[in-house]
Amino acid sequence: MHMDTWATVDSMLPYTLMGVVNVTPDSFSDGGAFEDHVAAIAHARRLASEGASIIDVGGESTRPGADPVPPSDELERTIPVVEGIAGLHLPIQVSIDTMKLEVAEAAIDAGASYVNDVSAFRHDPDLASLVADRGVDCCLMHMLGEPRTMQQDPQYVDVVDDVKAFLHERLTVATNAGIKEERIQLDPGIGFGKTLEHNLELLRRLDELTTLGRPLVVGTSRKSFLGRITGRDVTERVYATVATSVIAFERGARVFRVHDVAATADALAVTAATFGQWRVIPTRTTTTRTT
Repeated sequence: MHMDTWATVDSMLPYTLMGVVNVTPDSFSDGGAFEDHVAAIAHARRLASEGASIIDVGGESTRPGADPVPPSDELERTIPVVEGIAGLHLPIQVSIDTMKLEVAEAAIDAGASYVNDVSAFRHDPDLASLVADRGVDCCLMHMLGEPRTMQQDPQYVDVVDDVKAFLHERLTVATNAGIKEERIQLDPGIGFGKTLEHNLELLRRLDELTTLGRPLVVGTSRKSFLGRITGRDVTERVYATVATSVIAFERGARVFRVHDVAATADALAVTAATFGQWRVIPTRTTTTRTT
């Protein structure tokens, strides 16, 4: 059953939680934890019970330095899980985290109604046409280069301006391909070809991206820049993730891709209760920029 996420967000909560289900052996945070299809489906059910309204299923790690995965492997890992989650008939959307046309098409056939493409349709331009033709939702993310090389000395003139220009260009590509604008969400790609300083600058100035007019997706969950700040292992970064989610919400983000759904849901419930009267973020008189 297709579910209109944006209508749901507007009528119920001012934010959406996207729970992560990685069915890969090498993801940076939970690689190998849910390779078993039954375990992955059970985990998805648990994330939904904790407050996730989108379940994002990924079969290819996009951690820094990751090698590409053949479509056959990705299909074998993800499609039974997508089909199993869709078969639960929960009031959620199933998302497929992929750059590949073949995988996205099979996932949609299996019940997915959201395509999360970290390449923003650059890896496989025909994926935009598929999303348009099938009338599903999508997320377009900024990434410098590809996962294998993205952390090799990333450089920007101004990271926020550069990311904003990229997302505007990819939004135009998507709508020109026939995707309805209301079907598109945008992700600045925190941790994807960015230094610690770049990531923090994006969080500080996230409000500048809201002028693109589409819901902003933020995925900081358990990422290495949080470990650099806190000194904590990847399994101990839930509090840091929650902090960045609260900051991002106040700056205008409305979709949060996280591993730890319950903790983030509680934090955002309090944040939304406090700031819920504001349909947009408060106007700031100044914006601090690093040089």
